Amino acid sequence: MEMLEISKYIFAILLIIAGILHFLKPNFYIKIMPAYLPAHRTLIILSGIAEIICGILLLFPATTNLGAYLTIVLLIAVFPANIEMSRKYYVKKKKGFWFTLLRLPLQFLMIWWAYQFIK
Repeated sequence: MEMLEISKYIFAILLIIAGILHFLKPNFYIKIMPAYLPAHRTLIILSGIAEIICGILLLFPATTNLGAYLTIVLLIAVFPANIEMSRKYYVKKKKGFWFTLLRLPLQFLMIWWAYQFIK
């Protein structure tokens, strides 16, 4: 098995776990939702489902391209929540603010990672 394929499975598993966490820890995600978005709980559930679906699609060769494209779209769509998390940590002077800042470029790295699976 080549390294790119191994990394695809790792990424898929990470997406599935992240999606499951939306159901297990919804309050964490509620706290970082931008105020201008409606129906926070519904959006958290939908984004969790989307992450799980993206992860599953990456697992199968026939659906890898679709999974990669959808993952890229999803990562772009949730980026405002990551910005909002950093903003809230800064305003509240919470521990971990620097970690939230590091997550922002990580999102672009994850987009690049997903792009590697498109053939």
